[in-house]
Amino acid sequence: MKLHGYFRSAASWRVRIALNLKGLPYKTVPHHLRRGEQRAPDYLAINPQGLVPALELGDGTVLTQSLAIIEWLEETRPSPALLPLDAIGRARVRAFALALVADTHPLQNLGVLNQLRERGFSEAAAEQWAADVNANGLAACEALLPRSSAPFCFGASPSLADICLVPQLGNARRFGVDVARFPRLLAKEAACNTLPAFVAAMPARQPDAE
Repeated sequence: MKLHGYFRSAASWRVRIALNLKGLPYKTVPHHLRRGEQRAPDYLAINPQGLVPALELGDGTVLTQSLAIIEWLEETRPSPALLPLDAIGRARVRAFALALVADTHPLQNLGVLNQLRERGFSEAAAEQWAADVNANGLAACEALLPRSSAPFCFGASPSLADICLVPQLGNARRFGVDVARFPRLLAKEAACNTLPAFVAAMPARQPDAE
């Protein structure tokens, strides 16, 4: 498999973690987002949205959107499980993940920040927008965590929630958010970062890292 991505992309980071947890080898194909390489014709032929990640399977099938890719991995390689067995548990994990993936990350990604700059926002104002969006999303997730002594967000092993949390905390730090106000989320992140699958997925460890 080939994973088209960018070392700093939170969406690509999620998929790297999931592939690592599932023990699946893949080749990294980097596309530098700040240089606009995701809009090159050869990449648009792979993903017409011009976004990363895209997962290219051995038979040429291309999957896009990080959550769709992770759900496909879960359906085709169910062990280790990334979702609980019970329907309520799965709904809660998905809700936590979507609070970050659908309601937080898209509002602070590169495309949105570029649009703000083009509309006259100063660099400081655009950065503050991103910081506020991250802080609000993480505050909601801190409240959504169950009251439990389990090491990970929703139990004894990492789930889709943890896969989405760790990259978003990384984004928040990049935009200067004081993440110390989210001690429960930080405890879950610390547990994740003891696992090789999470460590290997870190941006600084990617071949295109700068």
